[in-house]
Amino acid sequence: MREPETASIESVTHDGKGIAAISGKKVFVAGALVGEEVRFRRRKKRRNFDEAELLEILLASPMRIEPRCAVFGVCGGCSLQHIDDAAQRDIKHQALIDALERIGKVTPERWLAPLYDSPWNYRRRGRLAVKYVAGKGRVLVGFRERHAPFLTDMHRCEVLAKPIDGLIDPLSEMIGSLSIRARLPQIEVAVADNAISLVFRVLDPPSDSDLEHFRTFGVEHELRIYLQTGGPDSVTLLQPEGPLPPLSYDLPDFDVVIEFEATDFVQVNGAVNRRMVALALELLQPDADERILDLYCGIGNFSLPLARNCAQVLGVEGEQSLVDRASANARNNGISNCGFLRADLSGIDGTESWLADDWSGLLLDPARSGAPEVIRHIGRIDPARIVYVSCHPGTLARDLNALVWEHGYRLEAAGIIDMFPHTGHVESITLLNKK
Repeated sequence: MREPETASIESVTHDGKGIAAISGKKVFVAGALVGEEVRFRRRKKRRNFDEAELLEILLASPMRIEPRCAVFGVCGGCSLQHIDDAAQRDIKHQALIDALERIGKVTPERWLAPLYDSPWNYRRRGRLAVKYVAGKGRVLVGFRERHAPFLTDMHRCEVLAKPIDGLIDPLSEMIGSLSIRARLPQIEVAVADNAISLVFRVLDPPSDSDLEHFRTFGVEHELRIYLQTGGPDSVTLLQPEGPLPPLSYDLPDFDVVIEFEATDFVQVNGAVNRRMVALALELLQPDADERILDLYCGIGNFSLPLARNCAQVLGVEGEQSLVDRASANARNNGISNCGFLRADLSGIDGTESWLADDWSGLLLDPARSGAPEVIRHIGRIDPARIVYVSCHPGTLARDLNALVWEHGYRLEAAGIIDMFPHTGHVESITLLNKK
């Protein structure tokens, strides 16, 4: 085992790793903050940098606080609980600045105020790992450890939405009573406004006794219990007996209710999502006679509020089941000026007829890989305004570089969205206008 070392921390990454320079080589120390003197042990050696474990804080930073979670530092779910909330947002803001300057070679004309809400019990979607550990004589439920490929021995989670935050131990006990406790690897959590669902992935068929345990757990905790035996199409409702109204969340500012299935993608932070949708519309400024194109539209999170404020919206999404759900959401909300179609936006070639259909505004909300193919054909769409919502600063900066330096757009505004407090995820929103 390598010997402990001492160093001063010169800077910090967006995911909470302090950076020290020792003999010309950078060492990333998880959990260390700028200005701190720390003892650490190198864990992994790489060509250009090393990774290290924090052993002791010799001189603490004023931004350091006591983490709320009992397993912070062990659990890999959160990386920033030791930093006060405002400082976390400052770190994410700096990460966005650095990406835009270094990769995009762009700077916005103005910075937007950070978008955020309560940093606790915000996570309405999540995937909990499950592992029966014979040596402990119990089932572990939660997230994987930060420094090892093991499941964290945890008893609650401070960022999961209520009441799931307090159900870690009850879930452990219930699963431990099953005959298939060693064949149940994960639980999908969805906390909607109208109900809470748990989807249990089961690798072997549950016994009749197992099924009764699942049902009893659902009744006791007022949960919808689903079992998944294979792919997404195998998800079936066990408790309560159906049919049931779909899971849903409200966007009250726009008189919109979005329905979704237990395994659908929805924004993980409901309160921040409401603020984000409102900000996107404020930036895009759709007029009553305008037509707006919403790419990577999912189940209509932006499309339907946009349709309340303009003449026509077209949402485009790559997965047919989400397109179907978005279309149903439009009908359920009495919205007739919003259509949806399926298209693989990573494979468009510029000949698609819907690209050139007199769009005055464009909203982009892609996955981490960004929107390079859409940007390549942006001249066909030719929108006067673009709002780009991003979950990865690097791919955002790459796309903004092309929009500004190749396609003649001004980067008018940019800012962070703190969708995932206490983690290194940097979400952001930008506004571009045609020069």
